[in-house]
Amino acid sequence: MRCAIVLAAGFEDCEAMITIDILRRAKVSVDLVAEGESLEVLTSHGVRVMAEKLLKDTDLTGYDVLILPGGKLGPQNLEANDVVKDAVTKQVESGKLMCAICAAPSILGHLGLLKGRKYTCFPGFDDESYGGSYQMELAVQDGNVITGRGMGATIEFARMIVTNIAPDALDHVDYGIQYEHRFRDLKQN
Repeated sequence: MRCAIVLAAGFEDCEAMITIDILRRAKVSVDLVAEGESLEVLTSHGVRVMAEKLLKDTDLTGYDVLILPGGKLGPQNLEANDVVKDAVTKQVESGKLMCAICAAPSILGHLGLLKGRKYTCFPGFDDESYGGSYQMELAVQDGNVITGRGMGATIEFARMIVTNIAPDALDHVDYGIQYEHRFRDLKQN
């Protein structure tokens, strides 16, 4: 299973890094692909992150899973890139897993890829013109599209990806990050 997370200047630090961390804990291969001209990408909070590949040298259609982190500027930069938009469209249309969090689901919405789907995103980045059904949930999956609401939803978002591609690793990941399922105590009583 091959995954790529596309990093554009201004991406939300935690949405990318926590997702990468959780996937790698699940022993899933994740390539960090820089959208710009340099492997070094500046996050929304001024952290310099080194990607492993440049988008211009990478065929995103070769990946089983494509992930777009949010933030405000990061998704704007991703959406301004025709290669990214083309790859996102092909990913969804081919039935491969497409994942976007925070403001990044708006890219799918603008491309018409949320039509008839349930989705979530950072409040205010949803729009009736997408033709989908906005859900005030941490993470939502509808078919081959997984969306997350924002930074605080990143663990749920990443766990949902793992559930789809490496479900046997989920207990190991949960233990490793000391993740406690919500309402566990309520179900036991």
